[in-house]
Amino acid sequence: MTSAGPTLLGPADVRALAGRLGIRPTKQRGQNFVIDANTVRRIVRTADLRPDDVVVEVGPGLGSLTLALLGEVRRVVAIEVDPVLATALPDTLAAYAPDVADRCEVVAADAAHVESIPGPAPTALVANLPYNVSVPVLLHLLALLPTLERGLVMVQSEVADRLAATPGSKAYGIPSVKAAWYADVRRAGAIGRNVFWPAPNVDSGLVAWTRRDPPVTSASREQVFTVIDASFAHRRKALRGALRALAGSGEAAEAALTKAGIDPLARGESLTVEEFARLTEALA
Repeated sequence: MTSAGPTLLGPADVRALAGRLGIRPTKQRGQNFVIDANTVRRIVRTADLRPDDVVVEVGPGLGSLTLALLGEVRRVVAIEVDPVLATALPDTLAAYAPDVADRCEVVAADAAHVESIPGPAPTALVANLPYNVSVPVLLHLLALLPTLERGLVMVQSEVADRLAATPGSKAYGIPSVKAAWYADVRRAGAIGRNVFWPAPNVDSGLVAWTRRDPPVTSASREQVFTVIDASFAHRRKALRGALRALAGSGEAAEAALTKAGIDPLARGESLTVEEFARLTEALA
């Protein structure tokens, strides 16, 4: 969108920035910085962004992905929990992308608990999510920001499988169903370990999603999510037994399942999000 365009960070830039800031990546905060410019270009390309998008980025770190985003969209809101990184990011953007640095606003906060996003309503989420909190952060932002239309996140490969899993598959579970409440989710590629510093001991995957309407139901999202949690609390139990405590008795659970048109001997991993919504209504 600008003639010069941002200069992207390479391995030497990332290490030099970290050294100047006294940053040592920590497992506690899931810090693995992307050091490969081709990877951030690929992420931005795969995210299918538009020039007028307002993008939320979680965990910008030293700014590798932020710089690539700034060249493509109208505005970036970068949420960073590390106060040192949050303070340093504007200077980095000004140095590497002077023409577009003013398109980014840095929010120093924990993305899993942030309560609002400043400025125009965000339309997309693009992030290298901290692996230790990736699912809670994603679900929180999907609930908090209904204007988000689509997104692309990089997460641990196993988590990517869970988020994109379909009913009946081995990886299908709580993250799959809850994500499906908000969006159509799909795997969008794999990322190698050598594009990070430090290199993680797990593989990474890209997950893309497109917002869709939630199931039509008289039950609230919180009520449905409570039933989902109970249904997967004992994965090998049939739903009649798994929902006994929630329903008050095995008989009450069976009656609700029958009313919802679900086999009482079915397991949670076989139900769609729409079936969970119908079951929640029957339990109520």
